[in-house]
Amino acid sequence: MFEQDEDLRRNELIRKIEHSVENLSLPELEALYYDMLTKDYIR
Repeated sequence: MFEQDEDLRRNELIRKIEHSVENLSLPELEALYYDMLTKDYIR
C-alpha cells in the first residue's frame, strides 16, 4: 500500500514538473539543465 502511494506521488510530481518545463524559455531550460548537470541529477 505504501509503495503504491509513493508511486502515485512520484507520478504526480513528474507530471507537474513536465508541465512546468514545457513552458520554460530556452535560456531558462539551459539554466535548469546546467543546474541539474552540476548537481549530478543528469549524467
